[in-house]
Amino acid sequence: MKEKKSYTELMKSRNTQKANEFDVTMADIYIQMVLDESLYKRRIAMLTEQINKALDDKNKEAFLTLSKEYAALKQSE
Repeated sequence: MKEKKSYTELMKSRNTQKANEFDVTMADIYIQMVLDESLYKRRIAMLTEQINKALDDKNKEAFLTLSKEYAALKQSE
């Protein structure tokens, strides 16, 4: 025979499930923020290296293209 839960027990159970769902969502958001920041910093570092190489090679076209992307990324910071 199945045990029946009272209304209070059902509500407590439901609230616990909602809290756990919220915690997972917040953890996912935090993880995404960390990943986004890491990717941003890596892209900035790569662009800096490529810009320096373009300057060394006296490649004006590459320099202008890369510096535009760099400026756009820094502006969105």
